[in-house]
Amino acid sequence: MSAPLLLVAAVALVDADDRVLLARRPEGKSMAGLWEFPGGKLQDGETPEAALIRELNEEIGIDTHESCLAPIGFASHGYDDFHLLMPLFVCRVWEGMPTPKEGQELAWVRPSQMRDYPMLPADVHLVAQLQDLL
Repeated sequence: MSAPLLLVAAVALVDADDRVLLARRPEGKSMAGLWEFPGGKLQDGETPEAALIRELNEEIGIDTHESCLAPIGFASHGYDDFHLLMPLFVCRVWEGMPTPKEGQELAWVRPSQMRDYPMLPADVHLVAQLQDLL
């Protein structure tokens, strides 16, 4: 029997110094302590871009627009209970200061240092794509 497919959208927020924002999953969540690109699950009928706009506001208190999100790749990864399909977008334009709103830790990381952060398995697949871009 195949595992259910979970569609999640993620974003690499890139600041003026070409650093990327990573979020560390808080205690109490699955895979707590691992780092990931901000984002989240798509709700029924929601596009990946709309999900990111909603999730960025809910999770780190920033606002952006669909025109500021550029798709650069995706991860397809099998976990024990589900198969994850995750498009990754890059965003360089947003309003507000990223602030953790759900107990997570945030870090601005240079692409060359991203492998120093223990990341979720699906996110690891995206690091090389992002490093090639930046």
